[in-house]
Amino acid sequence: MATDLYNTLMNLQCELVAERNLVNPQQISWLQYDILNILQTHASRPTVMSRQLGITQVKLSKNLKKLRELNYITQTPDAHDRREITTAITPQGRQFMTDIAMKHQELYNKACKVWSKEEQQQFIVQANKLIELLRKERIANGQ
Repeated sequence: MATDLYNTLMNLQCELVAERNLVNPQQISWLQYDILNILQTHASRPTVMSRQLGITQVKLSKNLKKLRELNYITQTPDAHDRREITTAITPQGRQFMTDIAMKHQELYNKACKVWSKEEQQQFIVQANKLIELLRKERIANGQ
């Protein structure tokens, strides 16, 4: 039997995914988003990124291929070690991330309109408890 909490969590998840899809026409995955997020601050080598993301280099390579096809990243031989490849975000990739950030800001603005400061603080505390649990379980399961 579905409870109010269950229904609310499912509806919130669906709405957040729908909002994300509005600015993600290429349907990049969460992992691909995380890769772009890393590359926004600095170019990186695949070996470093796979460690940062906790994934195999094979899995990373498949995701980098998709991002190259979308022209969101470029890859060039590393200046210090020609056996390595340096991956960098392109202007098109930066624009995509800017569009996502604008959507995040819109969501934040909407939350500020519907919740008082006290309600916002309560939401932060409760959501972070759930986020921490989900993250710990995912990492423990190697996902």
